[in-house]
Amino acid sequence: MPLYEYVILNDDGSDGETFEVLQRISDPPLKKHPETSQKVRRIMSAPSVKKQYSGGKITGDTSNKNLERLGFTKYQKSKTGTYEKILGSGPDLIQRDAK
Repeated sequence: MPLYEYVILNDDGSDGETFEVLQRISDPPLKKHPETSQKVRRIMSAPSVKKQYSGGKITGDTSNKNLERLGFTKYQKSKTGTYEKILGSGPDLIQRDAK
């Protein structure tokens, strides 16, 4: 069940404190605070995404060897602000057009 975030609506129309409620996806949004009966509205919040390899750094997937094998082109920013091709089949240089 997802954890939904709600904000209490103050009498003057401003937002009050926020709280979280564990609800089924099929449940309708709350209209009142479950304990105080104050008016509330559900707010959007960033999802919590669990990654399989969240504890370590993944290096093999983005190695130059893998990128080239998979057909990617890799660029690196130079000191002059242009991007120079490191590997792949794209243009040798990417730069901003003169104004």
